[in-house]
Amino acid sequence: MTFGVVGTGHSLGEEVPVDAAVTEYLPDPRAIRGWGYRAFHRAPAGVGLTDLAVLAAQKALAGAGVAAADLDLVVLAMSDIPEYLYWDAAAAVQAGLAAHRAEAVLANQACGGGVTAFDTVAGRFATHEDHRVALIVGANRVCEAYCNRMALNTCVNGDGAAAVVVRRGHPAWQWLVTETVTDGRHADLLRLPAGGAARPFTAGSAGSMRIGSAYDRLEARYGADVVAMAEFAGMTLRRTRQVLERACERAGVAPGSVARIVHLHDNLPALTDLAGELGVPLSRTNADLAAAHGHLGCADQLLGIDHLIASGELAPGDVVALTSVGSGMHWACTLLQV
Repeated sequence: MTFGVVGTGHSLGEEVPVDAAVTEYLPDPRAIRGWGYRAFHRAPAGVGLTDLAVLAAQKALAGAGVAAADLDLVVLAMSDIPEYLYWDAAAAVQAGLAAHRAEAVLANQACGGGVTAFDTVAGRFATHEDHRVALIVGANRVCEAYCNRMALNTCVNGDGAAAVVVRRGHPAWQWLVTETVTDGRHADLLRLPAGGAARPFTAGSAGSMRIGSAYDRLEARYGADVVAMAEFAGMTLRRTRQVLERACERAGVAPGSVARIVHLHDNLPALTDLAGELGVPLSRTNADLAAAHGHLGCADQLLGIDHLIASGELAPGDVVALTSVGSGMHWACTLLQV
């Protein structure tokens, strides 16, 4: 069973230079100066996660020459909260596209959802022999009431969506395999302290509830133990390498032969460390795309596919690895063959 990418599209918020906006989010701009980001995307008020997702999906469908009515499956991956709670954002995207005969599935593995969504499609195609065409959308819309887009993690976080249309049997950009490693011992490292059933919002409390910065959360877990923090960082690198190696082993691909590593849009030092861990030059990663757009959550890798197809810089037969780390924590890798 094979399927390949037949169309791509994206929808991004307004491009904002990092230097022009950093003081809106951080008292000391030097805190992120070494990260290497040039710009990020910020959606205007009133534009939600599903709005971005629908726009990206429409462009992908148009590029593929596929009508929404012909979709068998819609998979929405999201890495932030949508417009409403108690609400199925995937079904809302299906309705927004008028893809009324398609099954809608929500993937919510944070920044890894766009990578693992390929496995969701593979599973549905394996169990539904009549399924021919699927849509994968990754979308991110930072809710600034709950988090600081420049302190939530070690990325400058932006708003946008990217989409791919895949067709059973298509010979280009074919899915080879997806591997995921999960370690739930880190599930509490990123969460909003209130708003769930354990601690519901009450009158007057919601405005004071925000996700702490990445540094504050690590300090809360490890205290002043900088060695433990360094070990945690090293572990995340090793797990990314290991999940890539597992995917390559299943696909019969030599890890060193992978033509491009399309990782989440991490900061430049982090991507440099990842390239070192994988034993590849930084130029084989998506570091420049990350610096140009900032971190778009689970849309990063799908935007990377869009960019690589448009640029034509890869040759038929080249293998591309989509890799990610998501809160939970999850490490994921999908291999595609051009």
